[in-house]
Amino acid sequence: MIKLVIVALVIGSVAYVHFRGRVRYRFFRQLSDHSSFMAPVNAFLYLFSSVPDRAYHPASAFPELEALTSRWEEIRDEALKLEGHIKGSKKLDDVGFNSFFRRGWKRFYLKWYGGSHESALQLCPKTVEILNGIPSIKAAMFAELPPGSTLMRHRDPYAGSIRYHLGLRTPNDDRCFINVDGQAYSWRDGEAVLFDETFIHFAENQTDQDRLILFCDVERPMKYRWAAAFNRWFARHVMAAAASPNDENDRTGGINRSFKYIYKFREAGKRLKEKNEPLYYVIKWLLIAGIPLALLIWL
Repeated sequence: MIKLVIVALVIGSVAYVHFRGRVRYRFFRQLSDHSSFMAPVNAFLYLFSSVPDRAYHPASAFPELEALTSRWEEIRDEALKLEGHIKGSKKLDDVGFNSFFRRGWKRFYLKWYGGSHESALQLCPKTVEILNGIPSIKAAMFAELPPGSTLMRHRDPYAGSIRYHLGLRTPNDDRCFINVDGQAYSWRDGEAVLFDETFIHFAENQTDQDRLILFCDVERPMKYRWAAAFNRWFARHVMAAAASPNDENDRTGGINRSFKYIYKFREAGKRLKEKNEPLYYVIKWLLIAGIPLALLIWL
């Protein structure tokens, strides 16, 4: 009986993630997406969140961030001095954003879930000081989206945060935008936007100018202390393991140290798909179907 209840909760959480919002993946795409594997954790976070379950959030819900937004020009000035440092990784050491690098997206980490980046302390001391003065900010980076770039539709894996974007140097043009759950927002210099990154979203820069923003993960407010404690525990022990370096002086988390080995399976899958696509899908769906079966056996 307990096994069936647990399996029902897992299935229910995946169904909730799938039907949440106005924009959805196709059914089989959802089953293989990382948001299905994270669904039990994320459904818990949605259930006990003290902010509404919506695509965008007003700045008034996070008043502490005004201390960041109001100093956007100081932050911009440090970011503009980082020419050559805001870049994509040439190594397999950034599992969270690896697919973006092929599309021209670039980043420079400022902090990541409790860990500091020595490179950021040296190159952006003022920005790091501002960020460290706001405890709810768990991760931050500068992020560029070059002219003509498109980031495909996706969900971010972890619902323990709300995403904050602050325009630093943008085209100030509606053709450079992010679309979250079917609602578009165009970045503007000095303007901040808050959204839930676990809704399906994508971004495009159809202009001939670069887009540079400050990108932060802000801790999701929870209804109860014990729910907030779980969120912080998960962030400290799981999300922190996805730390990625700006250069050789920065720490690399355990997940990203393992990513180059895990990616070999992905490459093998790509080769199999090119040679024998039907066999690739048979193996893929057998593996996916085996997860709930393994859960039942283990329990």
